[in-house]
Amino acid sequence: MTEAADIASFVRPLRFDAAHPSFAGHFPGRPIVAGVLLLEAAADALRDWRGMTLRQVVDAKFLAPLLPDQDAEIELVAQGSHRFRFTVRRDGDTLVRGTLEAGA
Repeated sequence: MTEAADIASFVRPLRFDAAHPSFAGHFPGRPIVAGVLLLEAAADALRDWRGMTLRQVVDAKFLAPLLPDQDAEIELVAQGSHRFRFTVRRDGDTLVRGTLEAGA
């Protein structure tokens, strides 16, 4: 049986309920998912996949917004033992991409 840590990539669904409290202030009347929530989702995926904590976000490029109740996915791809590329996609369109560095 292959361990999750041996697999070179990891994908999980991503969705933020419209009732999430952040939407009241980001932005009233036209809510979007805050970038920090997307980065937190990437860190959570890294922890669940590899059991590693996030040391730093090396880079992140926000290309398009994710709206409340939209289905998306987050993919992590190993770039070494402690570096990972992440991509958030909705319907095949890239919304965010970047690089994470994990701690021990």
